[in-house]
Amino acid sequence: MQGAKINDHIYDANGTACHGYLARPASDAPAVGILVVPVFSGLSDKERKVCDDLAAAGYVALGVDYYGRSYLAASREAAMAQMAGLQADRATLAARMRAALDAMAALPCVAKGRIGAPGYCFGGKAVLDLARRGAGFRAGVTMHGVYDPPRTGSVAMRADMLICHGWDDPLCPPDATVGLAAELTTHCPDWQMLAFGHTSHAFTAPAANSTGADYNKAADGHSWQAMMQFFSEKLS
Repeated sequence: MQGAKINDHIYDANGTACHGYLARPASDAPAVGILVVPVFSGLSDKERKVCDDLAAAGYVALGVDYYGRSYLAASREAAMAQMAGLQADRATLAARMRAALDAMAALPCVAKGRIGAPGYCFGGKAVLDLARRGAGFRAGVTMHGVYDPPRTGSVAMRADMLICHGWDDPLCPPDATVGLAAELTTHCPDWQMLAFGHTSHAFTAPAANSTGADYNKAADGHSWQAMMQFFSEKLS
């Protein structure tokens, strides 16, 4: 689809101003909505590019600001410290995600009841936590996500899930991955997992080149294709 309408989109999360990024197709007809949930550093140009690409494919895409106030970490250390706050307060993380979902659902350009959400790294955990609370979106995707559940556990999920996983990811070793599969079998109506061999964490991030977190061009391409097929099946 040629052209796109793009702008910053501020929404409220219990008094916190969240500065999202909205990209939508050139057409004004209602379209499927996609929440794009960033890595642990916060909403950056990488996720904005994902939003742009989704808009070009005909989706309305909203980049999520789960830290609020457009926070973007300037270093890995700052990102780790900021993430630790939400890791220790999963209820606030879930509430920030619910606010983004509500903001997306309220847009007149979004087709009613047709919303999906991919999350990258810590954003994958955020998408899982949104699903774990039974939120009303249809399809969630994790890209090299993090799988540990909140202490409150899960309720029956309404979203179908696609897990794109690097088998050598040190943040989610086989035991954690099998644990997630057991959780999804209990709570998720329809789930699937795509695991990439010889692939570690951050396989979609071209700048990643450290031990345990390394870009993998093939896994990046295959996971994108799988996500687009998944959204086409679940949200059409």
